[in-house]
Amino acid sequence: MQISKTPILNVNVSCVNYQKTLYQIKRWISTKQKKYICVAAVHLIMECQNKPQLLYGVNKADLVVTDGMPLVWLTKLYRYQDTERVYGPKLMLKICEYAQNNKIKIFLLGGAPNQSRELLVKLIKLFPKLLIVGNQDTPTRPINKKNNNQIIKQINRSNAQIVFIGMGCPYQELWMIENRINLKPNILIGVGAAFDLISGRIKQAPKYMQQIGMEWLFRFIQEPKRLWYRYTVLNVKFIYRLITIYF
Repeated sequence: MQISKTPILNVNVSCVNYQKTLYQIKRWISTKQKKYICVAAVHLIMECQNKPQLLYGVNKADLVVTDGMPLVWLTKLYRYQDTERVYGPKLMLKICEYAQNNKIKIFLLGGAPNQSRELLVKLIKLFPKLLIVGNQDTPTRPINKKNNNQIIKQINRSNAQIVFIGMGCPYQELWMIENRINLKPNILIGVGAAFDLISGRIKQAPKYMQQIGMEWLFRFIQEPKRLWYRYTVLNVKFIYRLITIYF
């Protein structure tokens, strides 16, 4: 299956939906390929603007899926009408369902102290036969070299086939870019807020807010001190850059 890409501020965003994304993941696991996937919203696009290493690495990713509604709208402008929002938490649950049904081994990496354990418990309740072979919190980011080496050994010893990484943007993307070569699992996927949302630490926005691209407001109301810069300054810069380039 050929996946088209749309350049959005120099970031090559994959024109995908859940079906195409899951198809690729299943194929890569069955053929024992080693890949990494970025789940992209406006935040990641803007982080790439001033970080050459990040931009290069994201564009080398095997999929950059459309998590943010503005990215979906822009890909549709390029006439890729079957593109849909590939929402990180929903994608994670779909992958876990597939993993349970096919005895695929999962590792959870990321989160505040004890959060990866909370997520593990929640996932086992949802998918009782899911094979979660390891979990590790990452409260300090970026991870120092010594701890990082230990984490790589832990993941490789676990024989995991999929690693979900919830460090937040851009730490999870940089971690995948820098460490993919040393890791044995087939799939690395940075799912960011999925750790918070699925574990229940943060409430998810109502579906209607997600569909109209207003989930950012719901999250901003919950965490204004942490998210004010992302959802005000970065969003305004994103719109300004689009206007100057395309109009």
